Amino acid sequence: MTRIVILGAGPTGLGAAYRLQELGYQDWDLYEQHDYIGGLAASFRDDRGFTHDVGGHVMFSHYPYYDALVEKLMGDNYTEIMRESWIWMRDRFIPYPFQNNIKYLPREEVLECVLGLIEAQRHPRPSETFAEWIEATFGQGIARHFMLPYNAKVWAHPLDRMSKHWIAERVSVVDSERVLRNVILDRDDVSWGPNSRFKYPLHGGTGGLFNAFLPYVEPRLHLQKAARQVDFDARVVEFDDGTCTRYDVLISSLPIDQLVTWSKGAPPEIREAAARLDHSSSYIVGVGVAAPCPSTRCWLYFPEQDCPFYRVTYLSNYSPFIAPDEHHYLLLTETSYSPWKPEPGQEIVERVVDGLVTTGLLEEADRARIASTHLIDVPYSYPVPTLERDDALAIIQPFLLRHDVYSRGRFGAWLYEIGNMDHSTMQGVEAVNSILLGDKETTWKPSEPSSRTPVLRAA
Repeated sequence: MTRIVILGAGPTGLGAAYRLQELGYQDWDLYEQHDYIGGLAASFRDDRGFTHDVGGHVMFSHYPYYDALVEKLMGDNYTEIMRESWIWMRDRFIPYPFQNNIKYLPREEVLECVLGLIEAQRHPRPSETFAEWIEATFGQGIARHFMLPYNAKVWAHPLDRMSKHWIAERVSVVDSERVLRNVILDRDDVSWGPNSRFKYPLHGGTGGLFNAFLPYVEPRLHLQKAARQVDFDARVVEFDDGTCTRYDVLISSLPIDQLVTWSKGAPPEIREAAARLDHSSSYIVGVGVAAPCPSTRCWLYFPEQDCPFYRVTYLSNYSPFIAPDEHHYLLLTETSYSPWKPEPGQEIVERVVDGLVTTGLLEEADRARIASTHLIDVPYSYPVPTLERDDALAIIQPFLLRHDVYSRGRFGAWLYEIGNMDHSTMQGVEAVNSILLGDKETTWKPSEPSSRTPVLRAA
């Protein structure tokens, strides 16, 4: 029987493990470096009774299988929420998406955005980088006031180093007639997006969903087993406690650059390709406040430089059990960092609280009502779709597959566009279906190399 080893008990590893037991397969094991499961979809309850997610997550799906799985795992342990997302800029709240609600801007900026959009659509320009695509799609006004500064803040990378080919449904594009109607008729427009209505676990935060996998995977789950070397030729994984395990097929959701760096048997060109992959990191800071929540909003975007964070989620609006009781609420903030955008970590909590006051989410008097702060430092937050990414993956992934290694998941595949929780879970499921049933994977697809000239990396 083929022995299957899974590295990482995040959504991808749990999806693979669940599918193996669902098929009745016996020879497999799941290894996780931490003492908890869920990966980037885990949640943590602090000693004051606030539950913190690793960033802002919502649950929506592209897959009937995933929908049925979530229904089975959660039962009635969920809430259903109508998205209410906003942008804070120019000292005002603007409904998301920005381009459909520019009527909230000062009049001269509205005119600049409208004229820029008309110009962009009258005179289309070719684009290759994400920065070029933004200006060619939205025009200079929308690009300058929101799209460029916000995305630079999120990605913590120069946008002219990023490709445009990952975008798909991740960025709301623009309908000029819709924009003009909204401006002229003074109409709000908040309905865009694949997650306009979403589910959220009633108990346990986002991690409540993935903890529900435990009964199905626990007999073959090994916690606090951190892989430190993979021998592709001998097909052996070595862990940091000195133990080893053999595999015939490996499903890995480790960051693919780490998998290659830690490997034995990867030639220099594979290691060089892995070194060309870029990622961002994040500080997730939760701020629990001893007061009833003053807003019904879900989350807000922050493109300006008067605060370190790019997004804030009113997480306690997702479930009444996120905060200790109705007399408390929780704000979850996300701040990106990278060599291109360094953020000092020593005072990040204080800077976040200052930013919440500066942007009006907290009053000055609320500083005394802060009941809890919680910091999660996430070294790997987003795999950045740089201009070099697809070329690198087109070298690495075929090599891994020739050695029966399925590198999948947000950082295993290194494809942000298939990095949602449903995508990641289904990558694990589909890898198992490919290995055991011979089915073709539909979520993950091989990257096509390009003929672009490599760009310089940050020092």
